[in-house]
Amino acid sequence: MDLLESIDVRGRPGTRVELWRGDLTTLSETDAFDLLVVSAFPDDYAPTSGSLIGALDRKGLSVGALAADKDVDLRESFSCWLSRELTPSEPGLRFRRILCFEPLQREKPPEVVGDIFRALTPIVAEKPEIKIVALPLIAAGDQRYGVAEMVAPLVDAALHWLELGLPLDVVRVVAYRDAEAQAAREVFSEQRATYIVEGEGSESDGAPAEAEESDYDVFISYSRVNTSESEALERCLLESHPDIRIFVDRTEIAIGSAWQPEIFENLDRTRKVVAMLSPDYLKSKVCKEEFNIAWIRARNTDSNLIFPVYLYDADLPTYMTYRNFFDCRPGDPAKILAASERLVSDLSRA
Repeated sequence: MDLLESIDVRGRPGTRVELWRGDLTTLSETDAFDLLVVSAFPDDYAPTSGSLIGALDRKGLSVGALAADKDVDLRESFSCWLSRELTPSEPGLRFRRILCFEPLQREKPPEVVGDIFRALTPIVAEKPEIKIVALPLIAAGDQRYGVAEMVAPLVDAALHWLELGLPLDVVRVVAYRDAEAQAAREVFSEQRATYIVEGEGSESDGAPAEAEESDYDVFISYSRVNTSESEALERCLLESHPDIRIFVDRTEIAIGSAWQPEIFENLDRTRKVVAMLSPDYLKSKVCKEEFNIAWIRARNTDSNLIFPVYLYDADLPTYMTYRNFFDCRPGDPAKILAASERLVSDLSRA
């Protein structure tokens, strides 16, 4: 394995995105990492000759066998699952776990990459020992996307999620063949130059920026399917506290990039994020993006930023239940009123 280039993440000393050339199935001790990301079609772990799954199989590690004994299964909500810790006999396999990404449908490269990073958040939230993640040029193998069209969104997403505070130290992007590595390096170098220029004059010593007064008291994160429940909560809040400042996005944000800066900007200007949890919340990429960014911000500031409102029974990932939620099941108006009263009380105490 050869390190080709790296980009230091602004504001997070020691955190970086790296580009490597080499074979992820043949690693030295110094090349070891914590988590390998592989991609597959849903429930299809056939070890094809041109895939990383096939290369792992030839080394004696069956992704199909790992799938039969998953540690964390988030396929329904995040299109991925996490293997148990590995004890491979092959000495070249120097990683601890595999995250298998299984999108239900083929999407454009930025959307594919965005889904990978949305999936990483609940995984590293539950497994904080994961610090170094490596991934090949996802979808550039059997799925036939070009190297260049995958590198740019991968690097962009990795930089922005790490800069937001995703608790990883290193994201490694690995090209296998020389031709792929050369093409990837050209795009990576362009991304690095752009990132450095964007960061000129900004704070880069890791010191947090001075806190600004929030523009909103409450940001309501909800699925459009649950609009009536969201509106009920908003009415309750305004009736009891007419001056409360509420941000509710009534427009559908299209997921067209690997991360959503407009979501971050609005979440960063609010005191409390109400997450209205339901099966439809878990189906919404926008809702998961909002929750992930809020979770990262809460973790970085050691605050009770998130106010979870459990609307309807759902198979919630562990990181969505890391704190006590306010139980309003099944969308009970009286419970929603009680939730609004608790929220106002929490805001007053803060």
